[in-house]
Amino acid sequence: MITTIFALGVAVCSASAVPSPESPVTSHVVSTVDSAYRALYESGITFAEFVAKATARKEQWEGNYAMKVAPDALVTRATAAGSGWRLLVVTIPSCGDSVNSVPYFASFLDKVPSIEMRLIDNVIGKSVMEAHRTPDGRAATPTVILLDDQFNERGCWVERPEPLLAKMKEPDFEGRQQWYDKDRGASSLEEVVAMIEAAVAGGKKCGAS
Repeated sequence: MITTIFALGVAVCSASAVPSPESPVTSHVVSTVDSAYRALYESGITFAEFVAKATARKEQWEGNYAMKVAPDALVTRATAAGSGWRLLVVTIPSCGDSVNSVPYFASFLDKVPSIEMRLIDNVIGKSVMEAHRTPDGRAATPTVILLDDQFNERGCWVERPEPLLAKMKEPDFEGRQQWYDKDRGASSLEEVVAMIEAAVAGGKKCGAS
């Protein structure tokens, strides 16, 4: 649970739908509302607003979104998760990992309107990043928090997908951007959908855990 709200600030680069009674969200919901997460989410902006204001990598943000990567099987799985889920994303325009994941989340969710997403920068979201560090202990962007219909945290996803982390340990690793160009968001989308499915089942998935 996040208990501190940070004021708006300038970011620098760092390495709702209402569920029906039958919704899987409703069956596992935590009764109390997390007001801190709710305030953070409601302070966020849409992906379109974020890109319109972007001062770095703008063409890459637009280009990756325009690929419209949304596998039918993943759309079906995400839709089956029911309504009431929200993704709170801490991100900044200049972050290479963000531009290679968040645009794909946005175009994917265009086909899954039951799941919402809002973006905040790394000043507003400082406490969120610090509470959800990378495996090597860094606070990083993007940090994605899954919230239920009461704004309680139900999962997280931080910085990079697991297949990329594994590849980066290999001596002949081809390079991060080259890997992202081939993957085109597939690994990140799979992991985010798996995170939502874990929450539906009553669990909590954060990265490989």
